[in-house]
Amino acid sequence: MNRPAALVNKKFRSTGIGVVQEKAMVALLALCALLTVGITVGIIVMLIGESWHFFQSEHVSLRGFLTGTEWTALQSKDIAKAQFGIWPLLSGTLRVTMIAMLIALPCGLITAVFLSEFASDRVRAVLKPTLEVIAGIPTVVLGYFAVLIVSPSLQFLSAGGFDTFNATSAGIAVGILCLPMVCSLSEDALHAVPRALREAAYGLGCTPFETSIKVVVPAALSGIISAFLLAFSRAIGETMVVALAAGTRATFTADPREQSQTMTGFIVEMIKSENEYGTVQYFSLYAVAITLFTITFGMTLVGQLIRRRYQEVYS
Repeated sequence: MNRPAALVNKKFRSTGIGVVQEKAMVALLALCALLTVGITVGIIVMLIGESWHFFQSEHVSLRGFLTGTEWTALQSKDIAKAQFGIWPLLSGTLRVTMIAMLIALPCGLITAVFLSEFASDRVRAVLKPTLEVIAGIPTVVLGYFAVLIVSPSLQFLSAGGFDTFNATSAGIAVGILCLPMVCSLSEDALHAVPRALREAAYGLGCTPFETSIKVVVPAALSGIISAFLLAFSRAIGETMVVALAAGTRATFTADPREQSQTMTGFIVEMIKSENEYGTVQYFSLYAVAITLFTITFGMTLVGQLIRRRYQEVYS
């Protein structure tokens, strides 16, 4: 066989091996994608199956669960007197989440605008690592920070007006937890805005502040809203901070000074309790879990719709 023919055969064999390798990698990637979908479907099936046992109980009704304003799953010794209305847990979750968002959203967005549009390289070199440190703090540390620092401070400033465990201290800690996420994602959205828009605003006589507020932020609105919704979902699903700082009494009130057991906090308390498998109290944690899943899933869908509605495409 002459040399050109040998080279052609070698190239053909290497090309064939490359095609096989590429197909193998594509199959592996598809398998990973299917595995992700399978895990999600498995979680949904598990939640529906276990919560079905809860709603099949003679002591529980779907209407009472969705409209009831008392939750005494762990407090009532007599199952016939136990109340399973989800609103006290939902109220506690929303109180903590709203307080957290009042801290994380404005502070995170303002910091993102400053880092993206105004900060010098020296300032960025200090602030960025600081935010990364905050993001790396374990949630259990933030929980103890809320219990040992924030809550006593609130009690001192209010002359004892706050409970030892309350929604405000937990919300402040969760807000600190979510702040780096809002800042980082919002800054990425602001950086994605083309430089040409800024230069056009400067050409029309806008100041740097006016350019940032009236041009850059609206252009990055879809990414900023996505960051807000992601932080909202993160706050709703937070467990360790609220388990330590929010309290264990489910209260249906808007008062942030009182204890506020959240849905995730109840799940932790139920797992720690001595209720045996098969009891209504045990299955109630799955009913709470599927409610939490439905809320976060709904937030994800809303985020996708908002992102498509306000998304800007630049050529």
